[in-house]
Amino acid sequence: MDPQNPYQSPQSPLIAPSGGEQELADRGIRLVAAIIDGVILMVLLVPLMFIGGYMEAVMQAAQTGQQPYGLQIAWGVGALLLFFAVQYLPLSQNGQTWGKKVMKIKIVDQDGNKPDLVTLMGKRYLFQNGIGLIPCLGGLISLVDILMIFRQDRRCLHDQIAGTRVVVAR
Repeated sequence: MDPQNPYQSPQSPLIAPSGGEQELADRGIRLVAAIIDGVILMVLLVPLMFIGGYMEAVMQAAQTGQQPYGLQIAWGVGALLLFFAVQYLPLSQNGQTWGKKVMKIKIVDQDGNKPDLVTLMGKRYLFQNGIGLIPCLGGLISLVDILMIFRQDRRCLHDQIAGTRVVVAR
């Protein structure tokens, strides 16, 4: 305080907080990251589907008109487990899938920290991918989930459920 001015407010140096405000990831970048993750999964899954007889069963169902819902759900669960196996390492290390790593974005909680693996795998990805396995209703919920990205906070339904957001990785 200045001894000549007893009414002056105390002066303190301003120090920027270390965490700072994180920049939300662009919607287009998130889309490209999801496409990369989808391509990785399909490269691994499609050959397994041919070998496992899924494609033959689908072609046969197309001729008979009977949908093999049980088979679709079984392969959907298998695909989800394969996704978890492929994405486990980058998600556990820094909250990124391989696609997010390539696009330099990451998943954080509302405080800007890396969410725990249970939150990422269970609340975020199990909901996001598992809900689509429900015949008819799953597709509608998945569409609502995706379209929520156009809100101001850019958080999809799975982000809301998991308490996460996607930001630019620095």
